[in-house]
Amino acid sequence: MNFLTIGHRGVMGVEPENTLRSFVAADRAGLDVIELDLHLSKDGALVVMHDADVDRTTDGTGPIADRTLAELRALDAGRGERIPTFEEVLDAVRAPLQAEIKDTAAARALAEVMRRRDLVGRVEVLSFHDEAVAEISRLVPGVRTALVASRYGADVVDRAVAVGACTLVLNIRRLTLEVVEEARKANLRIIGWVVNTQDHLRLVRALQLDGATTDYPDIKRTGRFTA
Repeated sequence: MNFLTIGHRGVMGVEPENTLRSFVAADRAGLDVIELDLHLSKDGALVVMHDADVDRTTDGTGPIADRTLAELRALDAGRGERIPTFEEVLDAVRAPLQAEIKDTAAARALAEVMRRRDLVGRVEVLSFHDEAVAEISRLVPGVRTALVASRYGADVVDRAVAVGACTLVLNIRRLTLEVVEEARKANLRIIGWVVNTQDHLRLVRALQLDGATTDYPDIKRTGRFTA
């Protein structure tokens, strides 16, 4: 399998994260996959943003869930960008997507879009939450899923297997050879995040991971030559 370079929230190291500007830049840079985050607005729209609140990445304040899509659209998400909906991203780029969901409600909304637009082949669904992974798997037959973990031990492999995930997306700062070996025994792919330096990239390659999630498009170019 080819080594995958995955754009973290687009190319958030150089463009405003989770915006169409960032996603289009990732697509043009030739990143293999683009990762994004999903939340539901007050009126049920599937919007692209990492945090549950709008404070950090826009000029607004308060929870996403307290605002309608129209109210979210009025915010500046950086460099004049607006908060996009999931379907706008689908239409704006050609690359495969990794969509991270935060809960089962987002899983249900995403499942509806995936079924309607036949996205099983294009969208892999990620979550830190086991129940969200299990829910999307139940709702969308054949969907590819990944369990994401920041603080974890070898038990993360058993958790992934239990919810039917085929991939682990793991914080490389805690990644050990033991975890990698256990994941391989379970036939799981492993993606390392966040890989922003040559040292991180060398570690990912030395552990023979399947890919790297990065904030910077240059990792795509240098990844081919790093052993």
